[in-house]
Amino acid sequence: MNPNHTALQSYLKLLQITLLTVALMYFGKGLLIPLSFSLLLALILYPVCNWLEKHRLNRIVAIAISIIIVIIFFAVIIWLLLWQVAYLKDDLPFLTQKIKDALQQLQQWFYKNTGIVGLETTWIENTARSSGSSVSTLIQSLFKSVSSILFSLFIIPVFTALFLYHREQFVRFLQSLTAEKYHARLQTILHETSYTYYKYIVGLIKVYLVVGTLNSIGLLLLGVDHAILFGMLTAFMTMIPYVGIIISSMLPITVAWVTTNSLLYPLGVIAIFAFVQYLENSVIFPKIVGQQLNVSSWAILVALIAGGIVWGVSGMVLFMPFVAILKIISGYIEEWKPLNILLSREEKQKTKRIIKSPK
Repeated sequence: MNPNHTALQSYLKLLQITLLTVALMYFGKGLLIPLSFSLLLALILYPVCNWLEKHRLNRIVAIAISIIIVIIFFAVIIWLLLWQVAYLKDDLPFLTQKIKDALQQLQQWFYKNTGIVGLETTWIENTARSSGSSVSTLIQSLFKSVSSILFSLFIIPVFTALFLYHREQFVRFLQSLTAEKYHARLQTILHETSYTYYKYIVGLIKVYLVVGTLNSIGLLLLGVDHAILFGMLTAFMTMIPYVGIIISSMLPITVAWVTTNSLLYPLGVIAIFAFVQYLENSVIFPKIVGQQLNVSSWAILVALIAGGIVWGVSGMVLFMPFVAILKIISGYIEEWKPLNILLSREEKQKTKRIIKSPK
């Protein structure tokens, strides 16, 4: 048989498997996303749970303590978010009046420069009407998102507890799927996978600290009160998709507007956050997380984009450790060596170039 034809068949088979996997991940995301988050959480909590069990605690008690630690952590994050909402609620009447004053100033400016009466009023009314429709749509979307989050908050701890409690059974299941020659390597792969998830969390914390520092520097240069507090809060609130960044950024925007009586400062705050978010998505996140996971920056960017396409925001979070696990597995399978080279970070080595002088 022609070797080129055999290679083509193997590549086509790999392409079919890849497309089938992507289709299953897309259409089964309602189940696979909470399962993936649960697996991520179980791998992170495994060292804590294992340590508690070694100190003669019952497995159920050890799992309960581990999950309670995570619940307390997220409860603190949610409390900070609610605190910011309460802070904004107190200033809402003042902000409403400021917006009305700004609209009146806009009417006066429009009349002064165009001499047209009524057109600006019609425009404002149409804008207000369309804004009301947009707000209604936003509220409906927000309600669906909150419902989904509440369901996930219930089901993910349950799946996590089951993963931790039946972990030996899942290991035996993986052993039954792999060839016997890889059984000895399976334990090593699982250990490295657990450590990889730990490094991923460390990388996320570093990203939030860098983003919080940049936010704080920008707000300090702008002269916003409590700049360091607002900068760090806005960075860590990005852990909550969409809602976190919107509410947390509204707080410094409000303070800047209230304390300066100028629209330039709130616009400056928005510009700072937008610029830092751009740096986070395109430079900071791929660089820091890539170093922690020992995965190339381009692979991290591909994982971010592919995860966003397949699973949305959840995919952007989950696909990066998936790529890191794929790199670990490919390092132990000789046939996957090219994939391992592609995903690994390139080590800088000095290369000698031999130049032959023409005779």
